Formats: sequence, C-alpha cells, structure tokens
Amino acid sequence: MTAHGDGRDRRWVQHRAQRRRELVEAALRAIRAHGPSVGMEDISAEAGTSKTVVYRHFGDRTGLYAAVVESVDQRILDSLGAALVGADPDDATALVAAMVDAYLVLVEKDPEIYRFVVTRPLVDGTVDSDPVARITDRIGIQVTQAMESYLIRHGQDASSAETWGHGLVGFVRAAADHWLTSDRPRPRSAVVADVTTLFAPAFTGMGGTAYTPTRNNDED
Repeated sequence: MTAHGDGRDRRWVQHRAQRRRELVEAALRAIRAHGPSVGMEDISAEAGTSKTVVYRHFGDRTGLYAAVVESVDQRILDSLGAALVGADPDDATALVAAMVDAYLVLVEKDPEIYRFVVTRPLVDGTVDSDPVARITDRIGIQVTQAMESYLIRHGQDASSAETWGHGLVGFVRAAADHWLTSDRPRPRSAVVADVTTLFAPAFTGMGGTAYTPTRNNDED
C-alpha cells in the first residue's frame, strides 16, 4: 500500500474514533435527560442520527453500553488520580478520605449516569467480560498502588495493600449504591466520614490520623 493510502487509512481510523467519542457523549447527554431507562431512539435522536448509524459504530446495544462504561471508567480513574495528587501522601486516612470523596462526587453530580452503568439497561443477555467488574478492578488497582506506595514509604509490609485496595473499593461501591438508591439521606461529607472512620483504626499505627469531616463548598 502506498504512503498516500496509509494516510487515508489513518484519517479514516481517526474519523471513526472521533465519531465514536461524539456518539458516546450524545449517549451520556441522553442518559442525563431520560434517566437510566434511556432507549436507543433517545440516544440516536440526541446524536442527530439514526439507530443504524449508532449500531454501525458499536455493533449492538451492548457495544454502546460498554463504550459508555469505558468513558465513565476513565473519568473515575482521572478523578481518583487528581484526588490522590491533592491529598497528603503521608497520611493514609487522608488518602482514603480523598478517594472516597472523589468517587461520591461523581455519583452525586451524575446520578443518572451512575444508575445507567450499574443497572445495564442496554445489555442484551450476558456479556463475555463484565464492564462494571472491569471498572471496579481498575479502580481497585489504582487504590492498591496508592496504599502500597504509602506502606513502602513508611517501612511497612505492603503485602496487605491489594486486599485493602480492592476491599475498600467494594465497600465504597456498596455504600454509594445504597446512598443513591435511598435518595442520599445524608450529606456526602457524612458518608465520607462514615467510611473513613471505619478504616482509620487500621492506619493510626502507621502515621494515619483520626478523620475530621469538613463540609465541601459544592455540597448541598
């Protein structure tokens, strides 16, 4: 194939990738507008195209769902990464509080997106690889790495980091699910305090501090 042909192929691949991103963003807007029970008609209307075009890019409803979950996945990881950068790296309790709050912020600001991800309304039958499980696993890896780094810096045995990291993510996800389905009866800062206070005793002997909740400016 000529260099000219290669260039056309690259532009076509880039165009398709950009179009997929645009369709995912349209799907997110439709979910916010219509809730987790959003239909393909709603999504295609928001995108200003037909369902046939959407299927052409994603294969089927499950393919679109997986693409939306992948986008949400990256947003969560980016948010957690930013939270870790802003937290005191030598205070494990502060690290946990920052991560829990970052996760709940996304749930609070985009509740319909979160419901869509966990209820899987577009999934037809079963999927070979559960995209929600992949999110949980990737977040668990990120939290594990933060805990491992902390333990190593403090001269502690880091073998527990994986258990703590993945366990914490599972706990927070369950707490977030309940918080959302019960219509968020308590403020976010109180839920962060609940989770952090539960885990704080494990860290107090390693430089962690007791957690004192603060009210966030963007919290209702």
